[in-house]
Amino acid sequence: MNLYDRYLLPYLIDLACGIEPVQRQRAKVVPQARGKVLEIGIGTGRNLPFYDARKLESLSGLDPAAQMHRLAQKRMRKAGLNVRLLTLSAEEISEADASFDTLVMTFTLCSIPDPVKAVREMRRVLKPDGRLLFCEHGAAPDASVRRWQDRLTPIWKPLAGGCHLNRDIPALLRAGGLRIERMETMYLPGPRPLTFNYWGAAARA
Repeated sequence: MNLYDRYLLPYLIDLACGIEPVQRQRAKVVPQARGKVLEIGIGTGRNLPFYDARKLESLSGLDPAAQMHRLAQKRMRKAGLNVRLLTLSAEEISEADASFDTLVMTFTLCSIPDPVKAVREMRRVLKPDGRLLFCEHGAAPDASVRRWQDRLTPIWKPLAGGCHLNRDIPALLRAGGLRIERMETMYLPGPRPLTFNYWGAAARA
């Protein structure tokens, strides 16, 4: 890992993920989490202030980037939450089948190397009546914007921790064995290639 990825990238990602439009999207999704919860891609812990502790039985956070955990631990203490941090890839979740009532995934699927494999793992650890709560950016509905997403992604990826601007989020969820129960979409404020947002809930198909 180079110095940029180790020391600078976590703070740049944290800054970008903390802008007000993104925070408003988190507030729409995260408070719905209940029971035994696993957050996929907890990163620097930006979601932690939005959990409703009264609904939680336990909270675990998964992220392979250990350099993000120090910021996550600070936010965990500030939020008064006890979070089990797991330095794991989403493609190989070392938890038992049907372990969690809720999975939370925000602005994460864009950067997982094998997203379909990761979604299959999410489906595996989700209880039969459980829900994945998601909020992701990805492929825009406008052809002109998608063309720019395709052009920019090879440049953007190494600068943004492997983030793809052009992933078809609903298609990836379905390919991994999930059924989308509800979903909303919109452009957030900002450059359109970066800001098309999907959010909602999915269950095991």
